[in-house]
Amino acid sequence: MEPAEAGGRSDSLGGLRQRWWLILLATGLGVVVAAGWLQAREPVWESTTSVLVHPAGPDPNVAGGRTQGPVNLDTEAQLVRSTAVATGAAERLAAGPPAAELARRVQVEVPPNTSVLKISFAATTPAGAQAGSRAFAEAYLHHREQAAQAELAAQMAAIETRRDELADTLTEVNDRLTVTAPGTPAAVNLESQRDSVADQLTAMNDRLNQLATATVAAGEIISEPRLPTDPSWPKPIIGLASGAALGLAVGVGAAALAERLARRLRRPADLPRRLGVPVLATLTAATMPRHDEIASPYGPAGRLFDRLRNEVLSGLATGQVIVVASATGGAASRLTAANLAASLARSGHEAILVDTVAGPDSGDTALNRLLGTPATPGLSEVLAGRAGIAEALHRPPRFPRLRTISMGATATATGLLQSPALRTVLLTLTTQTGYVVVAAPPTTASADAQSLASHAGAALLVVERHRTRFADLADAADQLRRVGTTLLGAVVVPPATRREPPPDLPEVEPPPAETAEAGDTEGHTLVMPRLAADAPVPTQPERKSPPAPRCAAAPPGKPAPRGATD
Repeated sequence: MEPAEAGGRSDSLGGLRQRWWLILLATGLGVVVAAGWLQAREPVWESTTSVLVHPAGPDPNVAGGRTQGPVNLDTEAQLVRSTAVATGAAERLAAGPPAAELARRVQVEVPPNTSVLKISFAATTPAGAQAGSRAFAEAYLHHREQAAQAELAAQMAAIETRRDELADTLTEVNDRLTVTAPGTPAAVNLESQRDSVADQLTAMNDRLNQLATATVAAGEIISEPRLPTDPSWPKPIIGLASGAALGLAVGVGAAALAERLARRLRRPADLPRRLGVPVLATLTAATMPRHDEIASPYGPAGRLFDRLRNEVLSGLATGQVIVVASATGGAASRLTAANLAASLARSGHEAILVDTVAGPDSGDTALNRLLGTPATPGLSEVLAGRAGIAEALHRPPRFPRLRTISMGATATATGLLQSPALRTVLLTLTTQTGYVVVAAPPTTASADAQSLASHAGAALLVVERHRTRFADLADAADQLRRVGTTLLGAVVVPPATRREPPPDLPEVEPPPAETAEAGDTEGHTLVMPRLAADAPVPTQPERKSPPAPRCAAAPPGKPAPRGATD
C-alpha cells in the first residue's frame, strides 16, 4: 500500500471515528426497525416430505434428462408443482386455500444422485405446513399412478385390437388353405403366412398377459412430514443481524457524507488531506496556554511551542520575518506568535515580536498584558511618522532576548499596514535581531495579512478547530502563497471562548532596561525617519509603573524560567 493511500484511508477512518455516534445511532435504529418488522410479520412454518420415485409406465426415461436412471426427476419436480397435483392436494386439504395459492407455497428439491423428491410446504401454522406437505406428496403419487394406469390401459387396448386383427387374418388364411391343393406353391405360401400370423398372435397374447398382470408402483413416502417447532421465516437472528448490517451501512454512508460536506475543521488531519497544509503543532483545551499568559517552558504547552520553534527554524535562515496569521477573527494568532517568540528568546535567539492585530477581538492577549510592556508608542505611531522604531521597541522584564512592538494607537492604523513604510520598518528590524515574529490580522478581515506576508520569508497559519471553515482556510493559504511566501504549516488550536472586554490599563513608562544593556545601545538608538516632516511630535505624558507581569508558575523542583523576576 502506498503511503498516500494509507494516509487517506487513515484520515477517512478518523472521520468515521469522529462521527461514531451517528454510526451507532443508525445501527441501533436498524435493529429497532428490524425488531418491529419481525414483530409485525406473520411467521411462516415449513414441513418436508421425502418421496422415493419408482419407474412407472413402459418407457419413463426422458431423453436429455439430468439423471441417467429410468425416471427424469427434474420433470417429476415440475410435475409436483403442476395444476393437476395442486388440485389433488387442495381436495385433500378440504377447507384449505385454492390450488393456485397452494402451488406457490410448495418447493421441491432433488438431492444429487438420488431418486428422491423432497416436497416442502409453507403455511402460517405448524399443522398446516405438515398437512400441506403430505397432501402434495400423496397427490403427486396418486396422479402418477393414475397416469401410469391410464397408459397401461391404453397399451392393452391397442394390443387387443391388434390381436383381434391377427386372429381374423389367421382364420382367413386357414379357410384358403382348405380349398388349396396341398403341395402346390399357393399352399406353401399360405402355410408360411399362417405360421407368421400365428407367431405374432402368440407374442401379442404374451404381451397382453404381461400388461394385465403388471403392478403400477409410482413411488412411496420414505420420510413423513414432521410438525415444525420453529418458524422457517423470518429468523429472528437473521432479521436482527440484517437490520444491524443495514443500519451500519446507512450510518457509515451518512458519516462519510457528513465528513465530505463538513464546512468547518474538526480534525487536524483534514488540513494536509484536503488543503495540502502540514500540521506543525496541535494544541488542545488541556495544553493551550491561558489567554493572558505566556506558556511555561516546563508545561505541555511550552514543550509544544518549543517543538514548533525547532520546526520553524529548520526551514528558515537567520534574519527572516515570520508572519503568524489566522483565518478567523480572535487573538489566536497573537497568542501563538507571542509564545513562539518567547520560545525563540528562551533558546538564545534574539527576537522581535511585532503585533499588528487590532480590534475588539484583541481582548486579554494584548502585548502589554501578556509581556508586561507599554501599550504605546507602537507600530501605528512608527508607520505614521510620530515615533521612531527605538521608541516603539520595548523589552519584557522576563525575556532579555526578546523585544516587542505593540499595535499602538489602533485608531490611526487604518491602511498603514499596506503602506510602503511597512517594508522599511521590517527591513530595519531584521538588521537588529535574529528573527522577527509578526502577529498578523485575520485573512478574512482585510488584505493586511497578505501585505505582511509579502515582506516575510515564511508564514504560519493558526487554525481554530470547530470554528474555522475550510473555505476560509483555502483562501488564507492561497493569499499567503500568491505573494511568494513559504507556508511552513498550520498550528491547530482549540476554539477561543468569548470573553468580556478587559478594563483599560494605565499607560506605563518603558523600563530603564531599554538602554541599560551594554553593547545594545546601537540597536535602541536607531530612529525611523519620520514619514511626514510636518507632523507634530506628541509629547509623552507622565506614565505609571508597568503592572506586574503574569506568568505560569514552574513546577516544583524545577528552576524558574530564565529572566523571570520575583
